[in-house]
Amino acid sequence: MGVEQEMRIKRIMLIIFVVIILVFVLILSVSFINHKIQLSKEEELFVPIGQLVEVNGHQMHVYTEGKGKATLVFMSGGGTSSPALDFKSLYSLLSDKYKIVVVEKAGYGFSEITNIDRDIDTILAETKEALIKSGVKGPYILFPHSMSGIEALKWAQDYPDEIKAIIGLDMAVPAVYEELDINMFLVRLCALAANTGLTRWIPNLSQSDAIKHGNLTDKEKKLYKAIFYRRTLTKDMVNEINNIKPNAQNVKKVGIPNIPILLFTSNGEGTGFDNKTWNGIQEDFISMINNGKLIELDSSHYVHSIDYEQIAKESEKFIESINHQ
Repeated sequence: MGVEQEMRIKRIMLIIFVVIILVFVLILSVSFINHKIQLSKEEELFVPIGQLVEVNGHQMHVYTEGKGKATLVFMSGGGTSSPALDFKSLYSLLSDKYKIVVVEKAGYGFSEITNIDRDIDTILAETKEALIKSGVKGPYILFPHSMSGIEALKWAQDYPDEIKAIIGLDMAVPAVYEELDINMFLVRLCALAANTGLTRWIPNLSQSDAIKHGNLTDKEKKLYKAIFYRRTLTKDMVNEINNIKPNAQNVKKVGIPNIPILLFTSNGEGTGFDNKTWNGIQEDFISMINNGKLIELDSSHYVHSIDYEQIAKESEKFIESINHQ
């Protein structure tokens, strides 16, 4: 191959590369413009269904329902766009007997997006202050899903008088993050897709388990989708994922809190583990609890949106049992 021919091939390859880049930029630009237009149209839907309180310089959304003596605090897993709606299928079955509270962390649901660090102490302090400012008093029974299991355990460790029990909804325990491989490059790439509206071109992405399997009304489903396009892998969510391993280690060092714990576990689908490994981690954890119980469910990770009727019945029995101790 001659020098001239080699140079010609390199120029063609360069042109192809430039064209690919320009096409990619064009697609992103069109997607971003469409995203902004759709966000503007959806603005009228984005109205808080609970109370907004100022915490640490930003607004946090707290949803409450019911007037029972026991206060149940629902804590969302990492990246759940709309916690207040995500838990509705379950808490709507419990609010006739208990006071229900859903605290939406920074960057979730109707809460503001911030640049504040997501270390475990900051997250917990903000959750506690949001409850205080919304007039919700303890002691609490925590219902953490997935990643928020770490926050729930930290809460019980640091403030044992405030926590009566934990009912885990396929919640993560520290051992999970010793084995789970988190690809932060992929997480940030997905965040870019969300911020530029590329997620709108894949309609099924907005179909959460709460929408597919829960008891949300058509109006609530529409609202959930509007929130999804505003609250998918926000800066707070990405920072929380980036901090979860050290946060989990922080909790592991202190040890397991001495309180009643009921764990509902999934079949492992959506956790990053197979069924045997996921449930093995849960079994190892609950075996160290004096007053602990494990209930295995044959559903994917968002168990509260699928097996909510069974979870409600078993949770009520567990709560009543600890009330009579």
